[in-house]
Amino acid sequence: MTKRRSQQERSAEMSARLMGATIDLLHQKGLTRTTTTDIARYAGVSRGALTHHFSGREAIISASVADLLSKTARDLHRFAEEFIARGGSSDEIVDYIWRMMDDRLFYVTMEFLPEARHNDDFRDQLIPTVREFHAGLDAIWTALAVRAGADPDHTRTVMNATMCLVRGMITQTVLRPGDPAYYEGILQFWKQQVRQQFPIKPVAAAVPRKAAS
Repeated sequence: MTKRRSQQERSAEMSARLMGATIDLLHQKGLTRTTTTDIARYAGVSRGALTHHFSGREAIISASVADLLSKTARDLHRFAEEFIARGGSSDEIVDYIWRMMDDRLFYVTMEFLPEARHNDDFRDQLIPTVREFHAGLDAIWTALAVRAGADPDHTRTVMNATMCLVRGMITQTVLRPGDPAYYEGILQFWKQQVRQQFPIKPVAAAVPRKAAS
């Protein structure tokens, strides 16, 4: 017998559905072209259902962006833990940052940053989650510093430069799409520069024990 969902569970599922639709539309259409009517239609619900969960356009957009950044921050912490556990390389971090930012995150960021610049309430709603996102990035920088035995401040400088490089590369994809070799060449060059900053020795393979006689 299927367990009946509680009202709280149904409400959470509806909110998640609406926020997912909002992020999809911000990516596909941009902030100025995304309306609450669009969001409700895309999510397959009535506009009344949307306004029941979110008071208006600004509320659902800020909640959706905060939810996206919060999920990304959790993934960053998870990656940092796995990185330490397996003994990863700086190459892995550069690749991870590129995939993370290229997977809609930076394009959505470009949509809401101009609004945050001019809208104090909107900006104030996002600041706590942005701080959470940066804490996730810092967890990866700290993991790399520990792994390489490097100075944490120097590590942050190098890896924040990586973030700036990746942001610039993704911005360029808007007018230079369909050229993966170009971006791969830049990534390979940058990974080499980062590698020189953090000469990490490979994790020693475990020596198999001899079977008891």
